[in-house]
Amino acid sequence: MNKIIIAVVIVILIAGGGYFLLKARSNNPQSSLENSLQPSASASPSSTEQGSAIVRYNDNGFTPATLTINQGETVLFKNESSRSMWVASAAHPSHRVYSGTSLEQHCPDTSGMAFDQCGAGGEYSFPFAKTGTWQYHNHLNPSDTGTILVQ
Repeated sequence: MNKIIIAVVIVILIAGGGYFLLKARSNNPQSSLENSLQPSASASPSSTEQGSAIVRYNDNGFTPATLTINQGETVLFKNESSRSMWVASAAHPSHRVYSGTSLEQHCPDTSGMAFDQCGAGGEYSFPFAKTGTWQYHNHLNPSDTGTILVQ
């Protein structure tokens, strides 16, 4: 009987430690690439109208991978892949780098101005009001990433 109690206590301690470790990790956004990425010649936006640019998502990821825009411009994310796309602010899974886009803010209600999900063939636009280097990813496939440089 004592062995069972000891085993249950050990399992609870391991589970509790894992929970707190994961919670602490999600509260510290990763930004190691944030300052190292520079715009390239292929990062020129595809203009749809003045003040907006297009980032295309296909089965290979986001194109262009890095895009430079002016403050206040809107980026249109077009899903040209065969799967769903859910554009989300870095760092996965907390999405806290660009305020107003955390997981808690954009998951419960998709009617607000936060990163959102769209299926194959859909599109999503987001106005970048803040200057800086903003990383994003497909929440449904976090290895697909991109960067928006807002001047």
